[in-house]
Amino acid sequence: MLLRWDRDLETESPQHMSINLQGPLVMAGAGKMGGAILKGLLAGGLDPANVIVQDPKPAPDMVEFLASHAIAAVSEVTELDTSPAVILAAVKPQIMDQVFPGIAKFAGPETVILSIAAGRPISSFEAHLNDGTTVVRAMPNTPAAIGQGMTVCCANPAMTPKQKDLCTALMETTGKVGWVEDEQQIDAVTAVSGSGPAYVFWFTECLAAAGVKAGLDPVLAAELARQTVVGSGALMAQSSDTVAELRQSVTSPGGTTAAALGVLMRDSNGLEELMTQAVVVAQKRGRELAT
Repeated sequence: MLLRWDRDLETESPQHMSINLQGPLVMAGAGKMGGAILKGLLAGGLDPANVIVQDPKPAPDMVEFLASHAIAAVSEVTELDTSPAVILAAVKPQIMDQVFPGIAKFAGPETVILSIAAGRPISSFEAHLNDGTTVVRAMPNTPAAIGQGMTVCCANPAMTPKQKDLCTALMETTGKVGWVEDEQQIDAVTAVSGSGPAYVFWFTECLAAAGVKAGLDPVLAAELARQTVVGSGALMAQSSDTVAELRQSVTSPGGTTAAALGVLMRDSNGLEELMTQAVVVAQKRGRELAT
């Protein structure tokens, strides 16, 4: 068994689960997303002594973080006493072919390859592995850095139920986790939740800019826009109402909100149409990157 943890789904949050791997976790790449996941794993109870990080040039803050947890950080993994329980592939997609083969040789029959590299299909990892090795492709997003992420995973047929539980528990330390069976859906996931934070940030910028054009001081407009988005997100997280119901609760017939929504919700060139166009082109780009 690769993973043991105790949790009460009614009383214990994912961040407080105890994660115990039988074998090391080797992480290739300690950038922003890899680092965020590692911090979540450690907060979730993973023993730092069971972690090996391969990164030739981690950022100064990551160097300090790794040192503070006595985590082995090396430019290249040359030997291991035992096969890894998990190999977490977190380097940039464009250098994955240079990095992964050197780590793939350590994979044993029980090892799970967990990749967070955008645009890299499962087959690109299988090409460097023995038949029957489990490969899981995960698409997290940047709120994982504060434990509020959304990750969607897809696996090859080799995955066992225990390995699925393992990957779910690992990624739940950074937020919520979902699974899809069709790998092609990962491109749509990337277009919605993977890239989605950037859409929200841009919306916030635009809302602030609109406030300035309406006569507000730029600093005040920025604060109003930012806190409105932050507060609305928190309300969505805590409310049992649907998003549509929350919107309707703010909208009085004939009022100011209804007037504004008349622009945003118009049939031609409204926000829904623009968002659909954005998701479609992002999905298309994801497919292009996978070829």
